Amino acid sequence: MNIDQLANETLQLGPKDRAILAETIWESLEDPYVVSSDMSDEKSIRLAKQRDDEIENGEVTLYRTWN
Repeated sequence: MNIDQLANETLQLGPKDRAILAETIWESLEDPYVVSSDMSDEKSIRLAKQRDDEIENGEVTLYRTWN
């Protein structure tokens, strides 16, 4: 099954089952941008702007598989 088929099947689930599945998948990922929760608001905003700039400048490509 490819990602598009999986997404279509998943969207047929009820809200509770989708939430459980989403949480399970999310928790299985390693975040490449691990950020300490004690980061200041100012530093968090700078990081968010930096990442936005990376997307806008084409340094990072977003991956989307569904409509």
